[in-house]
Amino acid sequence: MQSLFQIIMLLLDVLWFFIIAHVIMSWLINFQVLNTSQQLVAQIWYMLNRILEPIYAPVRRIMPQLGGIDLAPLAVLLGVAVLRIVLVNNYALFV
Repeated sequence: MQSLFQIIMLLLDVLWFFIIAHVIMSWLINFQVLNTSQQLVAQIWYMLNRILEPIYAPVRRIMPQLGGIDLAPLAVLLGVAVLRIVLVNNYALFV
C-alpha cells in the first residue's frame, strides 16, 4: 500500500508541475515572449492544454466569471495542495 501512496504523491507532483508550467507559459505567450507559431512552443502549449482542460473545465463551471482573469489554475493548485495534506495526514492508512 505504501507504493500506492508514493504513486499518488508522484502524480500530484507531476500535476502541480504541469499547472505551474501552463500558467508561466500562458503569461509568456500573453506578453509575447513566446510565440505559438514556433512549432515546439505550439506543441508544448497544445499538450498542456489537452492535459489540463479536462481538470479546469469543471472548476470553471463552478467559479464565477471575473472578466479576463482565470482563477481555475489557482483553484486546482489549492485542491492539489489540500489533497496532499489529507494524504500525508492519513499516511497510516497506506502502511
